[in-house]
Amino acid sequence: MSISTEAGAPAGKTWKSKEEFLGCVMLTDWILLVVLFAVVLGSFHIHYMLLAGDWDFWIDFKDRRMWPTVAPIVAMCFAAAVQSFLWQKFRLPIGATVACLALLVGEWINRYDNFWGWTFFPINLVFPSALIPMGFWLDVVLMLSGSWLVTALVGSMGWGLLFYPINWPVLAQYHQSAEIDGVLLTLADLIGFNYVRTGTPEYIRMVERGTLRTFGKDVVPVAAFFSAFISMLIYFLWWKIGTWFTTTKYIEAEDI
Repeated sequence: MSISTEAGAPAGKTWKSKEEFLGCVMLTDWILLVVLFAVVLGSFHIHYMLLAGDWDFWIDFKDRRMWPTVAPIVAMCFAAAVQSFLWQKFRLPIGATVACLALLVGEWINRYDNFWGWTFFPINLVFPSALIPMGFWLDVVLMLSGSWLVTALVGSMGWGLLFYPINWPVLAQYHQSAEIDGVLLTLADLIGFNYVRTGTPEYIRMVERGTLRTFGKDVVPVAAFFSAFISMLIYFLWWKIGTWFTTTKYIEAEDI
């Protein structure tokens, strides 16, 4: 026999009504979503900073050779894993966009709080790369095709090829040439020289330095197509990693 009052919950229950129970469920869902977003933000940020590193930190490291090669390949890892989880578990084609958004939130917090707030580097020296349009592309291909294999081939190809054009409108102004004290350099190099960072000699480099021009003058297409090809392989690997990490296992009744 249960006793209930208007002020309290029914005996043996922790909620007063079905509406209160559903409200608790929704609140729990939102808390879990925020926690999941924070986990992706933190882990993706650490992964990206360790592997992309200086190529995404400094404006004078955003060249036409290493930057468009390294950054898309490194960013593809978590984008493919999160896309695998959200697509296979919830049929939501938003995984790559969510991963890129989480990374950029962490990047902007880091650039303003760390680089600007502590060391006073100007934001135009340390702004992060744009990745969200690439996430849109990857998710749209998955949504229209419904196949992770097609996404691995077509989506990953576009992922690598779109990186430099997406970032070029912001970057172009810093590739303008300037002559300072008889030395020809870009505005990106000039900013880097005025704001000196600690580093070993192999880290002190100038934008546009490289030997890929031997392939036929234009460096970006070679770097972009190589990045797109490697991104395909990375997508295959990290889609499987995302599947493995989110596998649901059940215990047989006789094992309990």
